[in-house]
Amino acid sequence: MAKMQLSIFIFVLFVCSVSAKTASPPAPMLPPTPAPAPAPEHVNLTKLLSVAGPFHTFLDYLLSTGVIDTFQNQANNTEEGVTIFVPKDDAFKAQKNPPLSNLTKDQLKQLLLFHALPHYYSLSEFKNLSQSGPVSTFAGGQYSLTFTDVSGTVRIDSLWTRTKVSSSVFSTDPVAVYQVNRVLLPEAIFGTDVPPMPAPAPAPVVSSPSDSPSADSAGANASSPKSSHKNSAQKLPLAPIAMVVSGLVALFL
Repeated sequence: MAKMQLSIFIFVLFVCSVSAKTASPPAPMLPPTPAPAPAPEHVNLTKLLSVAGPFHTFLDYLLSTGVIDTFQNQANNTEEGVTIFVPKDDAFKAQKNPPLSNLTKDQLKQLLLFHALPHYYSLSEFKNLSQSGPVSTFAGGQYSLTFTDVSGTVRIDSLWTRTKVSSSVFSTDPVAVYQVNRVLLPEAIFGTDVPPMPAPAPAPVVSSPSDSPSADSAGANASSPKSSHKNSAQKLPLAPIAMVVSGLVALFL
């Protein structure tokens, strides 16, 4: 009986030792997977233009024509980004000739697209852009703008409009918004018959000292025959008085 219990005990030890040898080692501890970087926050163009400026007229046109969605999609869903030139409300009030009220809805939409480039440009990049000739806008190939950089001042020319970038409203890739002083008018809508610029008012004519009366002329007037006649007239009344005095003296003598 004792031998049987000993045999069972030895068997149990054998089984335990075999199980310990065949057991797989514990899996190594792996470092936690880093969380993905958050996507960059999109710029809300409607909110941006509503608090800056005032750009209410331009924003109202963007919303009514749906062009704001085109610009927003370009900013959010492309690698090119967008550059927008925004006139202030005063620029629209000053736009009298040609009037914008005569534009069709399609022409107004093209006018708004003409105010943007389908690429992000910082202010420093306009120096290289000025050497590349006319640049196509969001409105298409016929709607182009010419840029020049003069000592850091970016000037814009569309034949009908000559203006400049007056300030940077927002400029962080992929969105750039720049304020301009005038509404950009495309040749493709208004044609090539640009009215002449009004001529500047002539400068007032300032007479030179030689044109003004001089002391010599005043002296000449004093010695003119008219003045001599006046002097002689003043001397005439003295002659009768002398004759009367002479007569009185003769009577007493």
